[in-house]
Amino acid sequence: MTTSRTTPPETTLGRRRRWRYVAGLLALAVLLVVAGRLAWTWLNPLGEQVIDRSQPVLLESIKDLSRFEAATGNFQVVVDLEKDANFLPDAIKGTRTLFVGSGGVDAYVDFSAMATNAVTVSQDRTEATVRLPRAQLEKPNLDNRRSYVFAQQRGLFDRVQDFLSGSPGDQRELYLLAEKKITEAAVASDLRARADANTKAMLSGMLKSLGFKKVTVKFTDEP
Repeated sequence: MTTSRTTPPETTLGRRRRWRYVAGLLALAVLLVVAGRLAWTWLNPLGEQVIDRSQPVLLESIKDLSRFEAATGNFQVVVDLEKDANFLPDAIKGTRTLFVGSGGVDAYVDFSAMATNAVTVSQDRTEATVRLPRAQLEKPNLDNRRSYVFAQQRGLFDRVQDFLSGSPGDQRELYLLAEKKITEAAVASDLRARADANTKAMLSGMLKSLGFKKVTVKFTDEP
């Protein structure tokens, strides 16, 4: 004859209580981990904080413009600048930089340079003649977002010098050289001729809209 053992009710209740305690501790641990993660993300103790303490912009002067922006040319140049040492190999001393420079050049006609008798009108006010100075080129305006160092090779001494100088990769010389080359390209292009033609068309249309039937626009170097 076999007898079955029954677990006392007190033992069963004790086990249930222990499991509840364990489950509660696990839930508390999960909550602490989640709360810590959220607090770490929110506080971000290792992150950087950017504070802009710049002074208000100061208006120094206002200048009235008396010129017509007649045309704009967009240019791009690849500057290949190499500097070699006289008696050392390039691996020791020397640099070569490929720089892409992109920017625009404005062509304008300066109306303030017009003579006092630059505009003549016929007695019946049906004809007008205007004499203008030729278009000029503005200084190139390089676009920093589209101008960048494409590739660079540096010797050992140059790498150490850049590391110790605190301002490695000075690009001022590259920008100046790119501006010089873009200026030369703008002078050799038809940008000024396009500006002259656009200015002629603008003045002719404006004067005809004022009632003049015949409008003649000439430049000061024309007969």
